[in-house]
Amino acid sequence: MQKKLICMRYKWLGLALFMIISMSAYGQVSTMLGEWITVDDKTGEQRSVVTLYQGKDGLYYGALSQLLVDVPVTVCTQCKDEDKDKPLVGLVIIRGMKYNAKENQLQEGRVLDPESGNFYYGKIYLKDGKLVLRGSIDKRGFLGRNQTWIRKKAK
Repeated sequence: MQKKLICMRYKWLGLALFMIISMSAYGQVSTMLGEWITVDDKTGEQRSVVTLYQGKDGLYYGALSQLLVDVPVTVCTQCKDEDKDKPLVGLVIIRGMKYNAKENQLQEGRVLDPESGNFYYGKIYLKDGKLVLRGSIDKRGFLGRNQTWIRKKAK
């Protein structure tokens, strides 16, 4: 009987510890969610607003929610398949990211470049209060480039 009581206590302790760790991990990823202003890594120009969110499948996505510059074409003419000729505003450009609590980053997803229509491997992490998106042609992230985005301030 006493052995059973001790086992029950350890189960409850384990469950409580698991819940605390899970809430802590969500707290870290939740700081990445929301609206971010994209900044062109070549010109420094603010180009658009991307909304990062968690999908019903538990993965993370980012959709273009606003264009900040005038563009000659407002649909994705370079995109392929189901994205071809879709409006840029509303287009999901970050797809299927998983949260890695150990690295405190979103990874293993794909990033769409609407200008070229190409997909890249991607990872996202916070650095100095800014969001860094790493897009690369290889899974390990060696051959690619970074874009640093800034949080959109609430009005």
